[in-house]
Amino acid sequence: MTLKNLKENQRARVISIYGGSSLRQKLALRGISEGENLKVISTRGPVTVSVDGNIVTIGRGMAKKVRVRKI
Repeated sequence: MTLKNLKENQRARVISIYGGSSLRQKLALRGISEGENLKVISTRGPVTVSVDGNIVTIGRGMAKKVRVRKI
């Protein structure tokens, strides 16, 4: 399952990120990396999540490349 597939208020753990080092770096700078827990705030338009108390918004294309497991 990818981050894009989650619904609002669902919690998940990042399992892996499919992409090159540039994508991984962009996500890491926003707090999204393997092993992190997050909560989906909104999936309308860009995907907005809460990671460690910070609100992060990423595009749907990036969200498709983040593999997660619901918790």
